[in-house]
Amino acid sequence: MSTENKLNNRLVSLDFFRGLVMFLLIAEFAHLFEVLMESGNEQLTAIMDFLFHHAKWEGLHFWDLVQPFFMFIVGVSIPLSYANRKKKGDSEQKIRNHAFRRAFLLLLFGWGLYCIGPEKIIFQFDNVLAQLSFTYLISFLLLKKSSTFNIAAGFVCILISDLLYRFFPVAGFDQAFVAGENFGAWFNIFISGYEYGGHWAAFNALPTAAHTLWGVVAGKWLMENSSYADKLKRLIISGVIALALGYLSTFFTPVIKRISTTSFVLLSAGWTFLALALCYWLIDVKQIIKKTYVFRTVGVNPLFIYLFASLGGGGLFLKIVRPFSNSIIGSFSPWLADLVSGIVVLYGLWFLCDWLYKKQIFIKI
Repeated sequence: MSTENKLNNRLVSLDFFRGLVMFLLIAEFAHLFEVLMESGNEQLTAIMDFLFHHAKWEGLHFWDLVQPFFMFIVGVSIPLSYANRKKKGDSEQKIRNHAFRRAFLLLLFGWGLYCIGPEKIIFQFDNVLAQLSFTYLISFLLLKKSSTFNIAAGFVCILISDLLYRFFPVAGFDQAFVAGENFGAWFNIFISGYEYGGHWAAFNALPTAAHTLWGVVAGKWLMENSSYADKLKRLIISGVIALALGYLSTFFTPVIKRISTTSFVLLSAGWTFLALALCYWLIDVKQIIKKTYVFRTVGVNPLFIYLFASLGGGGLFLKIVRPFSNSIIGSFSPWLADLVSGIVVLYGLWFLCDWLYKKQIFIKI
């Protein structure tokens, strides 16, 4: 059976959305954005900074949406995956055991990435894999609850986090939205012994569980036997409501991704609902399938390419490519040589995903 036929029963827009997110991530591992930042063109630098750098503290950049996108996508896939496993005859116990094993492995891989390089084992849990281990497990355990319950559970996660930041009583960590002086910084020190670089908070796993929980809700909606128009309407209305609540909350809560404030979670959720709606309309409704191939090849092997690139795969490709680009182009334009190197490395990472895709090799946990 051809690859296209095997994907006929999949929600292709989800593969596309996931693949687009992963494509952006491997472009970062190829240092492509870093090179574009150094073009010398102030306007291009400003655009690239907004698109592909996180806000330094307060504010919302496009790059701040990438992790919420991915955590939401995981949520959407949970009911789809569950239904597929039940169709294959898997028992509830087998599915549950698989979910717990997946959550453990996500935590193990997320933690393990920080232990590569340092001279001793460290305990840090702020990257997307470590955060997903928690949000995925919570969302799976609440999968059979109603959509209303899951929506409410997401708001409860946000509320608990918000209250802890506002009313945490420990001196030195009682400034809710001040970098390094808030509950998130205290929690980092409590579990790891130190504050994380960039003031990222491991506790973000709780408020951002809303992204995965609401992704489950979106997944259930997309599985319903209703019209495309009804499904799109739900996604769009949810996105607009989340954006409205997010912008209203900015009057009393700053937008800070690094500690996942209420306003950030709501705004990023709103944009994520709308992004999924757009992908669903373009791919599953309008049937623009062939043009999504570049991204779908990455989207079906997200864990593999993330770990491969994180563990130095991009750097290895760059070491191979850079001597040639420097020798051929570097003499008259070092910046162009770096740009070409980044593009070639990005292609190399994509080509690896494409090879796996064509061989029908899908690496999952």
